Amino acid sequence: QVRLVESGGGLVQPGGSLRLSCTASGRTFSSYAMGWFRQAPGKEREFVAASSKNAGSTYYADSVKGRFTISRDNARNTVFLQMKSLKPEDTAVYYCAADPDWSGSYSKRAFGSWGQGTQVTVSS
Repeated sequence: QVRLVESGGGLVQPGGSLRLSCTASGRTFSSYAMGWFRQAPGKEREFVAASSKNAGSTYYADSVKGRFTISRDNARNTVFLQMKSLKPEDTAVYYCAADPDWSGSYSKRAFGSWGQGTQVTVSS
């Protein structure tokens, strides 16, 4: 497993932007698929985006496609989630996840390592 630490959350107005970062410990970051999930109060944790190990492929939930972009910098052991055109319904705790053998499933059970989460609040 790797240790994951998220940052970059905060309060933003509707239509605004935020960039989340997730830094991983260890020297094998490039061997992990990375994902972002979110959990709103009273709701299940849901898939947002994922990046394959070499960043050759990215995947998005329909609800964020065209607004969010996942990217990774393997030299810095960091994965990013650039969020634009934010909506109040994007309000949630956002979690970074990692797995060396990701199956491509969007289920939270497909990722074995998790960060502690960072709050994103979209409100005027």
